[in-house]
Amino acid sequence: MTNSKNSSSNSLKSNELFAIAETSGQQFWFEVNRYYDIDRLNAKEKDKITLEKVLLLKDKDSITVGKPYVKDAKIELEVVSHKRDKKILVYKMRPKKKTRRKMGHRQELTRVMVKSITIGKDTPKSSSKKETIKKETKPKSEKSTN
Repeated sequence: MTNSKNSSSNSLKSNELFAIAETSGQQFWFEVNRYYDIDRLNAKEKDKITLEKVLLLKDKDSITVGKPYVKDAKIELEVVSHKRDKKILVYKMRPKKKTRRKMGHRQELTRVMVKSITIGKDTPKSSSKKETIKKETKPKSEKSTN
């Protein structure tokens, strides 16, 4: 009986949309309307950021795996705030040499919220069309006679 309850809760969770993307040299599991702390980005608060290095995308019915990235997949992020992580202590000691060094480090972080995860081109067709203009060229025979 408990298996049926677990399977029903798992099926509800599996219907959600999520993506695995690469940013700041790491891979993150992104879900819509969730906060994430990533390495400091050069952006102001309330700025929109687009991640295009999506490695995996799971929709309600399908899973898309990139080779290495999923084509035309985007994750829209909004910068919420900039903060610093908790302090870590780095202690180096060489035994029997009376050499000790104690340092601290606080990582600079940016808190972002995932606004949307999309796949496919969402650009309007008018902006994606590019007209090519052919230049008039002289025939090759005229160039060789000069």
